[in-house]
Amino acid sequence: MMSKKCKYALKALVRLGKEYGGGPVLTEGIAKSENIPKKFLELILLDLKRAGYVRSKQGSKGGYRLVRDPGEINLAEIYRLFDGAIALVPCVSQKFYEECDDCPDETRCRLKPIFIQLREKTYELMAVTTLQTFLKSAAGRYNKAKKVPTPRRR
Repeated sequence: MMSKKCKYALKALVRLGKEYGGGPVLTEGIAKSENIPKKFLELILLDLKRAGYVRSKQGSKGGYRLVRDPGEINLAEIYRLFDGAIALVPCVSQKFYEECDDCPDETRCRLKPIFIQLREKTYELMAVTTLQTFLKSAAGRYNKAKKVPTPRRR
């Protein structure tokens, strides 16, 4: 399950993605619009800054802005930054591999092949899901909500 920290980071990045190419966005504005506790958001934004996803600017016209295009930042990299391995068990993780202490021979494990498939499918989906994907999804939902219902034929 995705941690709250990762979810909040994603929400903040999507919000910054909405303003990509414009000026900086105030932390307070992100916190209010995305319903994220401000102090927690500040810590998350520092992590994102250290990782090179956002830049900050001090002063009256300060705030945070996204460094890369929203279509270039995918869910897999953000998930790994905040939550670590995508794999469900450590013995199939590519970035965080660990031997299973309850498995005497990984080559004969009946679970491992399925967990590898699950990891691969999950990663494939997360890798193609970008901030732009979330922005388009939200825009589509918003536009559908504003449409006037079509009268039914009689």
